[in-house]
Amino acid sequence: MNFGPFLIILLFTSIACLGQNNVPFTDSIRAINNIPELSYAVVTDNAVLEIQALGKHSILLNDPATLNDRFHIGSNTKAMTAFVIAKYVEKGKLKWTTKFFDIYPEWKHNAKAAYLNITLQDLLSHRAKIQPFQGENDPLIPEFKGTNQEKRKSFGKFVLTLDPVETDATHKFVYSNADYTLATLMLEKVTKKSWEQLVHKVFNKDLKLNVKFSWPENQIAKETWGHSSENGKLIPIPSNTTYRLDYTEPAGDINIKLKDYVKFVQLNLDGLKGHNNYLTAKTYQFLHKGISDYSMGWYNIYENGKELSTHSGTAGTYYTLVHIDRINGKAYIIFTNAFNLETQQGVRLLMRKLKEHYGS
Repeated sequence: MNFGPFLIILLFTSIACLGQNNVPFTDSIRAINNIPELSYAVVTDNAVLEIQALGKHSILLNDPATLNDRFHIGSNTKAMTAFVIAKYVEKGKLKWTTKFFDIYPEWKHNAKAAYLNITLQDLLSHRAKIQPFQGENDPLIPEFKGTNQEKRKSFGKFVLTLDPVETDATHKFVYSNADYTLATLMLEKVTKKSWEQLVHKVFNKDLKLNVKFSWPENQIAKETWGHSSENGKLIPIPSNTTYRLDYTEPAGDINIKLKDYVKFVQLNLDGLKGHNNYLTAKTYQFLHKGISDYSMGWYNIYENGKELSTHSGTAGTYYTLVHIDRINGKAYIIFTNAFNLETQQGVRLLMRKLKEHYGS
């Protein structure tokens, strides 16, 4: 399909703020909860109802927040990785039911038997029983060498030698960052391109969304600083600080401007309304609702008559939260540049306020 006119005409035409009634409340929430910068948006598939950037880049700087600021989105990267994979499923490079060891048969002899039949959709929906690799109580990981892609392959081989995590009626899936490394390895093998190259192709070249990797660069430009928490105090983290996501970048290592992330969410809203755009409407339905509880990069929630796709994201220095109201066709997006209990509390309060204001 010719996607260019769709880009220009349909989704990306409306970025004007139609309502600013929540600014005073939001800024008070930001200040009370010691959040240096908080940006948020409320959108439909073809309009931005409200969008604001409040605060400053760091607790140690006076640079004011702007809508050109970049935020590390942590695990909200998962939906973007699933989106990229979905494009290549549509191209016929993979199927959702393709088994991992159909792509890597040479790895089978060292893998645990419990993993022999895991599929692409099992990995993206966290049904593969892979160890979580979320930073707490993780198995000791060897120091792998090579390019990012080569290190992901070594990590993937290692992960498959570990014992599975069992599920039950209460815990129906095992949320695992390593799942997204393994799913990405499948894509990298069949496309002969790296995750980084594929993200660049889909989001930067095709969709013009200006996606970057790792933390926003704050050492050579006026940009957001992430803040960790130590003894109850926020600590600004320079972007040249060495940190590791333990080879799980496809699960959580993208940074983006809020106004560009809005466009990504609008594509999803439009697809959920039944329209084909960059992906088909059928694909959007599967990404969001194809698997119960957790689908492809989105929690799939039905409660109190509501139908939601949600996700939060953090790598310990930024915190982002997204709710898509699938019934009312609205999405609520909150980006911050800090992570602690206060930040989470402030974001939850703002999310509740925005949803009340806009009728979700």
